[in-house]
Amino acid sequence: MKNLLTVDDLDPSAATILVRSDLNVPIADGRVEDDFRIRASLPTIERLRAAGAVVVVASHLGRPKGVDPTLSLAPVASEMADLGGFPVNMLDAVVSDDVAAAIRAGRPGDVFMLENTRFEPGETKNDSQLAAALASLADAFVLDAFGSAHRAHASTVGVADHIRSVAGPLLLDEVTALSRLLDDPPRPFTVLLGGAKVSDKLGVIHALMPKVDRMLIGGGMCFTLLVAEGYEVGTSLFEPDRLADVEELLRGPYGGRIVLPRDLVVADRFAEDAEPQVVARDAIPDDAMGLDIGPVTAREFAQLVRDSAGVFWNGPMGVFEWEAFRRGTEVVADAFRGHDGFTVVGGGDSVAAVRMLGVEADISHVSTGGGAGLEMLEGRELPGLVALERWGR
Repeated sequence: MKNLLTVDDLDPSAATILVRSDLNVPIADGRVEDDFRIRASLPTIERLRAAGAVVVVASHLGRPKGVDPTLSLAPVASEMADLGGFPVNMLDAVVSDDVAAAIRAGRPGDVFMLENTRFEPGETKNDSQLAAALASLADAFVLDAFGSAHRAHASTVGVADHIRSVAGPLLLDEVTALSRLLDDPPRPFTVLLGGAKVSDKLGVIHALMPKVDRMLIGGGMCFTLLVAEGYEVGTSLFEPDRLADVEELLRGPYGGRIVLPRDLVVADRFAEDAEPQVVARDAIPDDAMGLDIGPVTAREFAQLVRDSAGVFWNGPMGVFEWEAFRRGTEVVADAFRGHDGFTVVGGGDSVAAVRMLGVEADISHVSTGGGAGLEMLEGRELPGLVALERWGR
């Protein structure tokens, strides 16, 4: 990991610190549905409060096109206050004279939350004027949003052009955990991939194949690989335009490390109340779609996870939100219970699954970043880290 300044390099006492957190959480009916990222952001904010800083928290939420009241961070501020046990002053804009005046009036230990950074059209364009306005609110900047570090936005990259900028503890923990898998993974090293589309994971598959001992592939993405192997997959989701890429992987020098499902749970339609049926991979009915890995595959994948010293898991094995198609993900998640190796789970659906199934505490590192984690494992530079590196020279 390249040199980065950290919170230890700041004197937060009586200073105003802008913290870019990743608070992009699911909201329904004005309430936070999953508080994982809020909880993960709290230790950094609490540390700065305790040191006497005025803390200004910035984050995006969703993908609004302009100001969208349904994507206000107000419910997030309320949830953070409840979880942290301290007041969070919700501001009504990202940057404005009123926002700046409210922050200037803050006292040591106060916490302010800016409105959704993506309400500003300049955020995703890394607009220099917006970045300068954000920077003018504070004395220093802490990037703690690993889940947004792969985006070159005004609140993740642009601010660092204007004020002293450091890496937050959460960001450092994420980079350290993923760097270990990249640079010196414990062996045997197993990667477990799921989710809907193989196109989303091709980059990380190519990058990790030479490093892994086994790559287990389930979820909807497995069907493109099964088609490439000559199997009929019924009405299952697969990506015809990725068949050539997948065939190259399977027939390449590391193709033998890929483990595909031997059996699957299928149904005649994509519905929660559809009747599940277990079939071998060479016996998928023409009118059926795969919605989970089967029991034989689940046991095989779970045993390979148990036998590994290092594991990275991204993507559920099936439609785990529906009980009839949860078992594959559940059996694999159970393999992490009491695991004494180094295990990392990343990606929103995977994290939701391990939390739902009660194995979060058994995992060495649960990552807050899906896309950012995959890009790092692909060996790509994250713009947020590059911006910080200038201050660490």
